[in-house]
Amino acid sequence: MSPHRTRRIPEATVARLPVYLQLLVEQSELGIDSISSDGLAELAGVNAAKVRKDLSYLGSYGTRGVGYEVDYLVYQIRRELGLEHEWPVVIVGAGNLGQALAGYGGFNERGFPVAGIVDIDPAKLDTVVGGVRVRPLSDLAQIVSSKSVSIGVVATPPGAAQDAADRLVKVGVTSILNFAPVVLSVPAGVTVRKVDLAVELQILSYHEQRRAATSAAGQLHAVPGHGRRGVSA
Repeated sequence: MSPHRTRRIPEATVARLPVYLQLLVEQSELGIDSISSDGLAELAGVNAAKVRKDLSYLGSYGTRGVGYEVDYLVYQIRRELGLEHEWPVVIVGAGNLGQALAGYGGFNERGFPVAGIVDIDPAKLDTVVGGVRVRPLSDLAQIVSSKSVSIGVVATPPGAAQDAADRLVKVGVTSILNFAPVVLSVPAGVTVRKVDLAVELQILSYHEQRRAATSAAGQLHAVPGHGRRGVSA
């Protein structure tokens, strides 16, 4: 294993790698063979120095005057993110959100096939969502074991989220994607990523407020005579 593969990459960099990957795949599909750090930075909305620093963790430094080879950079990022093979996931909760997630084709396309979806509601059992049959929560251990699942998705109401996480951990799941608006408590060695739609909307609200303030300021300065100092006789 090369030295850079054993070096821990900062979480902020890990969070940006999927963004770079998506952008690079799009560039490759457009027939673009190489890209500069400035070009990738502009597409990703970050500065070029940050791009170069992030990619250096992969052992990729580009070529002066040429930049980075797009397809090779795609390979490097996919390798670092563990996307060289599939990672089956199990979804706990077959409500509206769980069904939407199970029916989302992007999971399978990107190497995260839905191995199972479980629920405690008898009315939901044996229904088929996205080609996957909803099974009882009691089948969770069997699904995880038979499909070699290490990633679980919590799509339950808030009050059931911690129990869902506890059950996932108990059957051997070591990574959890949490859509419930609660903070989960898990043992050391288990990774949790929280998807909080309310927080994302608040961030968008901030940007909208900034745009509105900038627009208002621009209109104010456009008023004839505004901002001029008075001249005494």
